[in-house]
Amino acid sequence: MTLGSMSARINDYANRADPYPIFAELRKQPVIREDDGTYLVSTYYEVKSLANDPRLSNDTRNRAPGCPRAGGSEEDTGLPPSFIFTDPPEHDRLRGTANRPFGPPHSPRFLHDLQADLAKVVTELLDAFEGKDQVDIVEDFSYPLPVTAICKVLGVPREDEPRFHGWADALAAGVDPHPGENGQDRADTARQELGSYLADLIDASRRHPRPGILSALAPHTGPGGRMTPKDLVATAVLLLVAGHETTVNLITNTTLTLLRHPDVLRRFQNDQALATPLIEEMLRYEPPVQFVPWTTALADIDIADTTIPKGSPVWLMLAAANRDPRRFEDPDRFMPERKDNEHLGFYTGIHYCFGAPLARIEAHLALPELFRRVKNFRLLEDPPPYRANAVLRGPRHLPVAIEGVTA
Repeated sequence: MTLGSMSARINDYANRADPYPIFAELRKQPVIREDDGTYLVSTYYEVKSLANDPRLSNDTRNRAPGCPRAGGSEEDTGLPPSFIFTDPPEHDRLRGTANRPFGPPHSPRFLHDLQADLAKVVTELLDAFEGKDQVDIVEDFSYPLPVTAICKVLGVPREDEPRFHGWADALAAGVDPHPGENGQDRADTARQELGSYLADLIDASRRHPRPGILSALAPHTGPGGRMTPKDLVATAVLLLVAGHETTVNLITNTTLTLLRHPDVLRRFQNDQALATPLIEEMLRYEPPVQFVPWTTALADIDIADTTIPKGSPVWLMLAAANRDPRRFEDPDRFMPERKDNEHLGFYTGIHYCFGAPLARIEAHLALPELFRRVKNFRLLEDPPPYRANAVLRGPRHLPVAIEGVTA
């Protein structure tokens, strides 16, 4: 079969609502070569193997001239790549430093202590549904919670949160391998603007420390520090996108999937202890990051009877791997009770999602309350309109009819 146009089909907006038939085609041949020399890897064990292989680089500076890059770079935004687009030892230095104020072992209570504030945000958002017979789950719920959460993590003043919406949307477009007309320019401009804002905030945090990891990290920048000032800004930009866009998709996709599976929804409403396995199954069934298009082979790699030549761009198709029947029984079925659910929804290896603990906390706070308090959901549009982005795939809007909220 001719597979040279597979990446074009994946990125075609006409397939955004349901890319899974394309992914099933991909899995018939675990590794395929596109006409431009890009390799698409779509089966579970092969994706997991490569994601843990040091011969596969996340640093797009290793790509041959003319190959697309992701994440911005020094020459086009004035900022270095964030740690997701670097390899060891640079990656380990930057990620390890960023983790010190964020989680164990140095800050074991940081995320735990955020939960009460985030629970209040959930309550406020749902209280605002009162008196409405229609809401947009994205605009009214699943967007504002993560942006508030990541701004709290960073230490951004609450009054500045509205500025982050446009920046986050533009930066997310830059992750897409085909960002559309002016998409990369918009992403670069947003990275510059956000970088300037964050640099000022970090400078202010040095003089007047405030809660959040920017204040905690600011003293460790500069000569002899673990990060340069630009490294810290690039890290903050990454955390905004990775900590926001993916959680919006997780909450929205879960809401849509439950409304499409009323039997599972009834079980969840009657037994909210189901939340943990349900969220893990969602991360398998509809992962918020569909594929990783920015890796590059540092050497010839033999896998699945194919040699990926040194210098080749490689796409790791997480959503396809998560529905590989060699790994998951009845993979196209949504089953919260699924056992041994070692999905790739948060990736794997050294680049495992930095914000995964925060995303899980937000989902656990938001989803049980959403389906406990809101009465008689009904989808108004199925499929809903999706974002243009094929990598960070999720509904752009999710309009639903409701019959009020309980206390």
